[in-house]
Amino acid sequence: MTTPTDLATTARLIGDPARAAMVLALMGGTALSAGELARIAGITAATASGHLKQLVAGGLLAVVPQGKHRYFRVNGPDVAATIEGLGALAAVTAPVRGHPAWRNGGELRHARSCYDHLAGECAVALHDALIGRALIREDGNGYVVTAEGEATFGKLGIDLAAARNRSRIFARPCLDWSERRPHLGGALGAALMDACLTHGWVRRGDKPRLVCFTPKGKQALHERLGVRI
Repeated sequence: MTTPTDLATTARLIGDPARAAMVLALMGGTALSAGELARIAGITAATASGHLKQLVAGGLLAVVPQGKHRYFRVNGPDVAATIEGLGALAAVTAPVRGHPAWRNGGELRHARSCYDHLAGECAVALHDALIGRALIREDGNGYVVTAEGEATFGKLGIDLAAARNRSRIFARPCLDWSERRPHLGGALGAALMDACLTHGWVRRGDKPRLVCFTPKGKQALHERLGVRI
């Protein structure tokens, strides 16, 4: 069982606005350098280095070495899901208009990445369509794919066997921080986002976490899943 001290220690890791800003920037799933994270957080490189050491030591971030360079990423889907859940709690306890995400004119609320899967209004709509069309159904704390879903995901180019073999939860609800409703997480959620990127249905935006649905993607998802983006 987690002790009060353990919980407080982990909570303090993102209790600093600069550290929180760096962690949120990495929720897009892309590894970033210390310099990039320092600029995002609005702090000096030396200060960022100290913060990053704490986040790595605390298990929230992992280091990705590449030659002489070091990049940082969120330390796995479980950490990402926890951060997203805290975001949902913050959206309830803090005034929505004060949340930095809304300064982008609602772009992040509309469509963004949550580590390696889709989030935002569009992702919640996709999740609801998958449930509504009985392509996935609840099974305990997660989802299973129905027979009809097996065929539909196959047509989308998603390898369900590979997704099931990944060392993580196959499919689960992930509480969306802006919508306060679930979007699809787990290995299946990641596979769905990969398929959307591969088909050119979504592209990454020019801000951390931002994704944009292309006209081709909007048409395909409406035709195949009945979702209007």
